[in-house]
Amino acid sequence: MSETGWVPIALSRFIAPGTSAGTAVHGAEIVVWRDTGGKAHAWEDRCPHRGMKMSFGFVRGDHIACLYHGWEYDETGTCRYIPAHPDLEVPPSICVTRYAVTEAGGMIWTALPLGDMPEVEPNAPEMDGLRSLYIDAPLDAVLAGVKTVASEVSQTGALITATLGETPLTLGLQTVDADHSALHITLPSDTPTATRLSLLDQFATLRRNVESPLKEAAQ
Repeated sequence: MSETGWVPIALSRFIAPGTSAGTAVHGAEIVVWRDTGGKAHAWEDRCPHRGMKMSFGFVRGDHIACLYHGWEYDETGTCRYIPAHPDLEVPPSICVTRYAVTEAGGMIWTALPLGDMPEVEPNAPEMDGLRSLYIDAPLDAVLAGVKTVASEVSQTGALITATLGETPLTLGLQTVDADHSALHITLPSDTPTATRLSLLDQFATLRRNVESPLKEAAQ
């Protein structure tokens, strides 16, 4: 069943001002980008002109431009400039579909279904992003893997709180599609570097342990 409400799609600290990245939720392709003023955006990852992924494009101020023909869209998703016709007053009907977006707990969130704007913001403790871990496995298998390595595991919607070793973690859950998932891993900002590196190794092992049985079954 598809999620509704807020879903985490990226770690805030890894979407720097002036950058973009592509992701997907239940197969719906989304570009998450941050304008140079620091505001985050989540749009359908498709230029209305030729269907090129907007995540391949580049950010200019509060505009994002398609890589293919350079069509620029402002923060409302409306096309404002077409390089091949610089004097054209672009029709307002040319626009990119936008998702609702917010930031909480060190993560960027979007709202499902498309067009929804939940009244309540995500309830996530302030944390620092460690890594977004993409796993070639369904979300149920990923959750089972987390429970084998972490303690005090508790899930509320798209969030898991857990303890790994002595470190409290908050994990954002994202279903990319039926066979792929993402964990957005956050932890306290004062976590020592050595602990962060150890946790990265442990989550890399978790990913291998979750993926291996599925790969073997497919052979």
